[in-house]
Amino acid sequence: MSSTIKVTSNNDNNGTIRVAFATNDNENIDAHFGSAKQFNIYDISKDGFDISTIIKIETKDTDQTVALLSGSDIVYFVNIGPTAAAKIINKGIFPIKYKEIVSIDGELKKLVEMLNENPPPFIKKIIEKKAA
Repeated sequence: MSSTIKVTSNNDNNGTIRVAFATNDNENIDAHFGSAKQFNIYDISKDGFDISTIIKIETKDTDQTVALLSGSDIVYFVNIGPTAAAKIINKGIFPIKYKEIVSIDGELKKLVEMLNENPPPFIKKIIEKKAA
């Protein structure tokens, strides 16, 4: 079981990527994929970012968590098991693992800056795929 809070925005989604952050404290990327208390999902563009969805994880079920993240382009976490990693990759979600705890706000600002400068090829591919 999980609960989901969705937030709507008036922004168009052109050039926007949807990124999920595994978090236990609501401020940092500080959770293992399989034991995260929640995922905060943001829509990020060259103009900034908006929270899109908050998914509170109440039951540890990898398949259910992966299904709840459907529509996300990237998911950040501090660790993930090989089976869960394969499942999110098969859903078309790009996994990013940090070895240390990182601020969600700091990462959001880096992503906006990167979109305005020179995004890496995998992010360019995500944007092109969405525009098609």
